[in-house]
Amino acid sequence: MDLTLLRTFLAVHRAGSFTRAAHLLDLSQPAITAQIRSLEKQVGRQLFQRLPRGVTPTTVADELAAKLAPHLDALEEITARDVLGTDPLRQTVHLAGPPEITGRLVLPALADLVRRGLRLRVSLGSGDDLLTGLAAARHDIVISDVRPRVRGITATPLADEEYVLVGAPAWAERLPCHRLEAEGHLALDGVPLVAGNEEQTLVERYWASVFDTKPTTPAALVVPDLRAVVDCALAGAGIAVLPRYLCAEALGSGALVALLEPEIPPLSTLFLAVRTGELSRPHLAQLHARLVSRAAGW
Repeated sequence: MDLTLLRTFLAVHRAGSFTRAAHLLDLSQPAITAQIRSLEKQVGRQLFQRLPRGVTPTTVADELAAKLAPHLDALEEITARDVLGTDPLRQTVHLAGPPEITGRLVLPALADLVRRGLRLRVSLGSGDDLLTGLAAARHDIVISDVRPRVRGITATPLADEEYVLVGAPAWAERLPCHRLEAEGHLALDGVPLVAGNEEQTLVERYWASVFDTKPTTPAALVVPDLRAVVDCALAGAGIAVLPRYLCAEALGSGALVALLEPEIPPLSTLFLAVRTGELSRPHLAQLHARLVSRAAGW
């Protein structure tokens, strides 16, 4: 069987679209269509169902891709390394994740891979939008703040975010720890909250875990960037719930104070998500392994 047809099949399976596969392989869309039809004729089974936007693989295609991917990717690596003399890491990876942890922890962990030749293109966002983009092959790897429940996506737990209730020293004087322990969320009535969205997602998680209730008042200040939430808390605008890694420096210097240290701190798991089968590609496997290794120390 012609390896070109198999290579094209795998590109379409990964991209979820004849158009995106054509772009990746530098071929015309009619050429991609013709190759897939030829392969379907040879195997005697339908491999893709055509949709208004893109294609979805049949179970036959999923099984074939799972068997082919490790071998075709190994051939690609051998060709790059031993025949062309290039580092298989010299590829472009489209990575996506929440802006704060991506900028603060993820990208610094990949700096040496970039020095070796890896090309990174980064998209910032959160939630299900990133996973939708991953499934549609707009991203290659995603740091997800929600558990992936999308067909064709494989996820690895990456790290736990610990949330901490913080305020400037003046707020800590008004809200001593013993008062919060005694009165719970009632001690915070009338205290302005700074949040990253109108839903007060982090505040809700903290209140549910620590106080076993929901916040009853809207945030006084909403800014859609947790780094800006840190700055507002430092300025004394109000109290905030933040990932500990994001405010660790301010806590260490005393510019912010942890208003409460619950025995079991609220946690949320981050996931590293890829399309199923993609980790057979050497450059993605190296990037994935690097992040999993470095995240153990976050």
